[in-house]
Amino acid sequence: MSFHPGDLVPDFTAQATSNQEVQLSRLQGKKVVIYFYPKDSTPGCTTEGGDFRDLYKEFQAANTEIFGVSRDGLRSHENFKTKQGFPFELISDKDETLCQLFDVIKLKKMYGKEHYGIERSTFLIDEDGKLAQEWRKVKVPGHVQEVLEAVQALDQKTA
Repeated sequence: MSFHPGDLVPDFTAQATSNQEVQLSRLQGKKVVIYFYPKDSTPGCTTEGGDFRDLYKEFQAANTEIFGVSRDGLRSHENFKTKQGFPFELISDKDETLCQLFDVIKLKKMYGKEHYGIERSTFLIDEDGKLAQEWRKVKVPGHVQEVLEAVQALDQKTA
C-alpha cells in the first residue's frame, strides 16, 4: 500500500515496549513521528535512536510522539530501549504489517548478497492523522534535527 503527503494515514494497532498497544487513531491531536530502522543494537540504529532520545524534550514541547519500528521482537526492543535510555516506545513489526503499510521493505545488498530488509525511513503524521512529510533512504547524521525542524514548521503553519 502506498500513500503520499497530504493523505490520511490508515489506522493501525501495533504492540510496543512497556506493554503498550499503539493505535494511530488514539493519537489524534498529536503529531506522530514513526521511524523505521533495520535492527536493534546496530551502530546506525543506535545512533539514530540516540539522536531522537537527545531531542525528545523538544519533540514533546512540539506535541509530538515518537515511535521506532523494526522487525525485532519485543524482548530485543525492551533490551535496546533500556540500554540506550530511550524515553519513547519501540514497535515490534515481526509480521511486517507496518513495514508493508509504509512500503519500507526493499531489496538491499550487503556483502554482495541480496536480501529484503527495512529501508531506513521516517514519517511525520500531523494532528489530523495525515502524512505531513516522509524521508526515505535516510542517512543518520543530521536527520533527527531535520525531522524536528519539520515538526516545528508544522506548528508555524497552524500558528
